[in-house]
Amino acid sequence: MKRRFKFESSVSEYLKRFMKGGDAQQEAPAEIAPGAGGDVKPEKTETAVPETDAKSEAPEAEDRPQSVLCHADTNVGRVRATNQDALLIGEMLWGVADGMGGHKGGETASAGARDGMLELLSGKTPAIDTLREAVETVNSRLFEQQKQDEKLSGMGTTLTALWFSEHYVYIAQVGDSRAYRMRKGKLEQLTQDHSLVAELVRAGVLTPEQAADHPMRNVITRAVGTEETVDVDVIVEEREKDDLWLVCSDGLYGMVEDSAMEAILSVNTPEASVKLLIDAAMASGGHDNISVVILRDKEGGR
Repeated sequence: MKRRFKFESSVSEYLKRFMKGGDAQQEAPAEIAPGAGGDVKPEKTETAVPETDAKSEAPEAEDRPQSVLCHADTNVGRVRATNQDALLIGEMLWGVADGMGGHKGGETASAGARDGMLELLSGKTPAIDTLREAVETVNSRLFEQQKQDEKLSGMGTTLTALWFSEHYVYIAQVGDSRAYRMRKGKLEQLTQDHSLVAELVRAGVLTPEQAADHPMRNVITRAVGTEETVDVDVIVEEREKDDLWLVCSDGLYGMVEDSAMEAILSVNTPEASVKLLIDAAMASGGHDNISVVILRDKEGGR
């Protein structure tokens, strides 16, 4: 991943005023520090689960339906020397972690998030609290790890994880990797980016078109492992037969328009789509590591 920074709230407010044409010069903070902890956080989005679900809805681990097919791959891209992305592939649990913090730090953070989630959720029944607590535990572990090793100082990772129960998909989101769902031919982004430009779009300061090419589009406002605590968005969606789920790092969607991704997914098998999506990102420059997970729900939830 390209180097990213978190911003203090004063810096974010300055940028918002600057975008609106305010007197930024006088009010600009003296320094924008790499790795600075920020409190610029979008409003948390959490979808309520029907009362029949929660912790009692899903069957025991050994009885979980193996009705989801997974195809996934990751590529270093054309520019980066190493791949700091990690694919999360477990028992009805899939996702992407996109590390930051230099060569060693980024790989350590993303691998730690992947391994921690697999360990903490193995054999568990899908539930909102269980998923959130797993991410919080992983965050604490990575934060303590970087405190003990100065070579890892400033490391962190995005994390987007999908955990399937019998009827629902529980999605955990921190950072700007994304989860999409394609249902009846329409691709929809389900997660909300925790990034500076996304904040500015939601505030009406930038248009989506301006955000796409903004020089600060890689600045994230939340990450796993960078601070002692982390805010985790948890979204719950109902499963339907033939849904396609796409989880990806910004190395894909930053290079390939959503409309192009939808077109590829519409006319190709999931297995072929993984390769074609990566090829499209490479053809557009391959400026970052590219990770793609595509899930096909063969049976749906009901």
